[in-house]
Amino acid sequence: MLAEYKEVFLEELEEQLQLMDEVILKLEREGDSGSVVQSLFRAAHTLKGSSAAMGFEEMKQLTHHMEHLLDQVRGKKRTVTPALIDLLFQSMDCLKQLKNDIEASDAPATDIGRIVKNLETFASTKEDEPLTVSVTGSETGSETLRPPLSLSDRLKIQEQQDAGHRVYWLQIGIVSDCVIQGARAYVIHSMLSEWGEVLLMTPDLESLEETLPGSLTLTFLYAGIQEEGEIRSLVTGLTDVACVTAELVEGNETAMAVTPAATGKAAAVEEASPAGKAKSQTIRVSVERLDHLMNLVGELVIDQTRIHQVERNQRRRFQDDTVSELGHISDHLSRIIGDLQESVMKARMLPIEQLFNRFPRMIRDLSRDLGKDLELVMEGQDTELDRTLIEEIADPLIHLIRNAVDHGLETPDVREQSGKPRKGTLRIRAAHEDNQVVIYVEDDGAGIDPAKMKASALKKGILTEEEAELLTDREAVDLIFRPGFSTAQTISDVSGRGVGMDIVRSHIEKLNGLIDIDTRLGRGTSFKIKLPLTLAIIVGLLVKVNGQTLIIPMSNIAEIVRVTNAEIQVVRGQSVITLRNQVIPIVSVHDRFKGEFRREEHKHIPLVIVGSAEKRLALAVDDLIGNQEIVIKSLGSYIGKVDGIAGATILGDGSVALIFEISSLFHKAGAK
Repeated sequence: MLAEYKEVFLEELEEQLQLMDEVILKLEREGDSGSVVQSLFRAAHTLKGSSAAMGFEEMKQLTHHMEHLLDQVRGKKRTVTPALIDLLFQSMDCLKQLKNDIEASDAPATDIGRIVKNLETFASTKEDEPLTVSVTGSETGSETLRPPLSLSDRLKIQEQQDAGHRVYWLQIGIVSDCVIQGARAYVIHSMLSEWGEVLLMTPDLESLEETLPGSLTLTFLYAGIQEEGEIRSLVTGLTDVACVTAELVEGNETAMAVTPAATGKAAAVEEASPAGKAKSQTIRVSVERLDHLMNLVGELVIDQTRIHQVERNQRRRFQDDTVSELGHISDHLSRIIGDLQESVMKARMLPIEQLFNRFPRMIRDLSRDLGKDLELVMEGQDTELDRTLIEEIADPLIHLIRNAVDHGLETPDVREQSGKPRKGTLRIRAAHEDNQVVIYVEDDGAGIDPAKMKASALKKGILTEEEAELLTDREAVDLIFRPGFSTAQTISDVSGRGVGMDIVRSHIEKLNGLIDIDTRLGRGTSFKIKLPLTLAIIVGLLVKVNGQTLIIPMSNIAEIVRVTNAEIQVVRGQSVITLRNQVIPIVSVHDRFKGEFRREEHKHIPLVIVGSAEKRLALAVDDLIGNQEIVIKSLGSYIGKVDGIAGATILGDGSVALIFEISSLFHKAGAK
């Protein structure tokens, strides 16, 4: 077992499985396209080789049978049918389960017997009269003669390809009436060695007898400068050769064991000539190393802030050249650390395409199960986001998509009765806005009916009749985020269990993000998610409360105002202000620290207006200090999670400042 290559194998496996999912979907849409089938065949072939090299026999067998079936499609012996697509997707599910087994342990526990039998049965069932096989032989049938490649063999292949040579699998059939087959095999081996280099031969020369009953097929792994047609012609011209097949070995077949930086997806789609293949300009780096590097940059940001604080203090006390020099050094450090921080953040960024590519297969299965006809449109896949956020946002997005397909989009008959096209549209798009990433999940379905939301809330006891009457349409729609709320008539595997949307919102808010709904009855619904680019370093507003410095994330701040006591009103015991015809509750931050908020006459009170979607709260503080970049530090396992506190940071003077979790303030204020 090549244990040291397991991580690299799993990375390539993930890429290949993602590619195969995409290509099968494309095959279902476009039908029997030669290039699409070839891409899928190559991906299955690559997985077969890499899993065999790693010793995962179950995955090798399954991909071999998939490859055999795909070869029938590629050879025009079988057409693309819904049954074929379903069988390929079932095989993909089994491969993914095997991948999970391999990640958990080196011994896959998934039983592949049933799916292999289904593949064999399907492949043996004839649609039409099979095509006559030429004398060159069947590629798939002859492949069974190929021996598995060892790591040493793969290294030899890579060396030959790097030298600009072409590497082929040659399968040479010797005529059955050849008198001395062993001697003829020796002559063929010698001629190939003159034209190029024989890397592998089976059966080997030492095991061959001079005469054998019936015909003999030799398999060579050969490296040379000849084109495919040229090497086939040379071998065909040799005495007693009945047939020849030559298949080029591409770079992606050896990338797993030799070049971990190579991208399996690109290699499987593009069949580039090894002679013109460029050296890879990328390397794979452990995520833990990037996280550690980000932590070190965070420490540098803290120290740079402290140096800047020291420089300002010294400048107020002294006016000499030494202080000026310290100022220059501080400014230069700020620029260098800023560039370093940006570079490390970019290294952690990944295109959101890696997340979006998970959805087409899921949506295809959902639409079939629910009897929906829809078109998926994805935009902005090149938008980059911190890899940690990509993983964290995956589950909330899946919830939104499932709800859109199940609740939002109508069945084709209902859409037709409403004057809509029978096929609905689900659009998922991402973009950068104001140093944030915004993700939209939009459908052109029925929209959310505020009346139904109120009725469901009343039925479940979430609201009283008096509270329901006071709700605006906007507030009624926001009931969807209440725990236990659901309008589903029946419980299914997709939805209707009263969980989901409240989890979506809380998960997004934990990421310092916001979620908003825009819906029009009969026209559709749009969910808008705003996320920071990274969770490690943010810009925060420093405020003073009871002599203590606290931090409010700038991404949550809508505006800052100063008001007088006369502008503050009390409604039902709650202090509020009216700002541009919107009544905004005032929350005293002092209450969180058991302090007292003193209102002084004829003095303006600073209020920080924070937002969550369309909702607003005004935080009353003593003083505003300013904004700066801060490094978020966990409170640690000793203190644990503190309600309302997202973390802490170290300020320029060395003191610790707590960072507010704005979403908890909204929950405390009952502003959900």
